Amino acid sequence: MNPYVSAVLLSGLGLGTTLTFASSHWLLAWMGLEINTLAIIPLMARHSHPRAVEAATKYFLAQATAAAMLLFASTTNAWLTGQWEIQQMPHPLPITMIPAALALKIGLAPFHSWMPDVLQGLDLTTGLIMTTWQKLAPFALLLQMQPVNSTTLLILGLASTLIGGWGGLNQTQLRKILAYSSIAHLGWMALILQFMPSLTLLALLTYFIMTSSTFLAFKLTNSATINAIATSSTKTPALTALMPLVLLSLGGLPPLTGFMPKWLILHELTKQDLIPIATFAALTALLSLYFYLRLSYAMTLTMSPNNLTGTSFWRLQTPQPTLPLAMTTTSAIMLLPLTPTAVALLSP
Repeated sequence: MNPYVSAVLLSGLGLGTTLTFASSHWLLAWMGLEINTLAIIPLMARHSHPRAVEAATKYFLAQATAAAMLLFASTTNAWLTGQWEIQQMPHPLPITMIPAALALKIGLAPFHSWMPDVLQGLDLTTGLIMTTWQKLAPFALLLQMQPVNSTTLLILGLASTLIGGWGGLNQTQLRKILAYSSIAHLGWMALILQFMPSLTLLALLTYFIMTSSTFLAFKLTNSATINAIATSSTKTPALTALMPLVLLSLGGLPPLTGFMPKWLILHELTKQDLIPIATFAALTALLSLYFYLRLSYAMTLTMSPNNLTGTSFWRLQTPQPTLPLAMTTTSAIMLLPLTPTAVALLSP
C-alpha cells in the first residue's frame, strides 16, 4: 500500500478514537466510531486476497449493525429524556441497548462470533491494531456511561470468559487462538467495569502489552499455526525461550505480569460479595491457561525433527524492528512487583 494512503488511514484511526474520547454527545461519539471503522477496513483488505476481503466484509457488517443499534438507542434516549449527554442515561432501555451495541463492537460474547473469522483473515499487523487500538473507543464510552446495567455487564463478562476459554481449546490457527484470548480478557474487564473502572483500565493496559508482545513475536517468526511455531527455535532461540513466559502471562499465571489484573479483579469481586462470580471467573481462567500451555509446549518442547511436518530454517538476521518486541516482552513478564504501586494509584 502507498505510504501516503497508509498515513491517511492511520491518521483516521487516531482521529476517530480521539473524537470519541473527547465527546460527551452521543452523535459525536458515534461519528468517531464510524471514522474508526471506515479507516481500518482498507487496511484489512489491502492484500486483495479473498480471505482478507471476506474478513473486511464481515467486520463491516458487524460494525454497521453495532453502529445502527447504538444510534437507535441514543436517539431513543434523546427522545425519552430530551438530551444527548453520555453521562445522563436515566431510562432502562438505552442503558441496556448501548452496552449490547458496544459489546458487539469489541466482540464480547454472545456477540463474538465475527471476531475469530475476521482475525483469521488478517495479517498480524492489522490483527494487532484490531485487538488493541480498536477496543479503546468503545471502552471509553462504557466508562463514561453512568449508570450502567450491572446485570448486563456481569452476564456479558461471564459469557465472554467462558466462551473465550472454551473456544480456544481445539484451535490450531494462532490468530483464532488470539481472538478467543481477546474475548476472554475483555470478559474480565466487563466483570469489574461497574465496580472499579480504574481497574478496568489497568487490565486493558496489561492486555495491550501482552497481546502486542505475542503478535510481534509471531510476526517476527512468520508463524500462523501451532506447527509453525514448533520450528521457531531454529530461527530465534532467545525469543523462543521467552515466549512461553509471555503466553503464561496472558494466561494469568504468577509471578508474571498477567497475574496482576486477574488477582485484583478477583479481590474486588470478593469485596463486592460476588463470590460465586469470582469463583466461576477463576475456573474459566483455567480453560484459557490450558491452550496457552499448549502453545508453550509446541514452541519449546517439540524440537525438529520430532514435530509434525516441521522443517528447520536458517537463522538469518531479521529486517524488522525488534525494539517494540523487546519492550513489550519485558513488560509482559516483569511488572508484577509493581502491583502495590498500581493498587496505590487505583485507590480513591
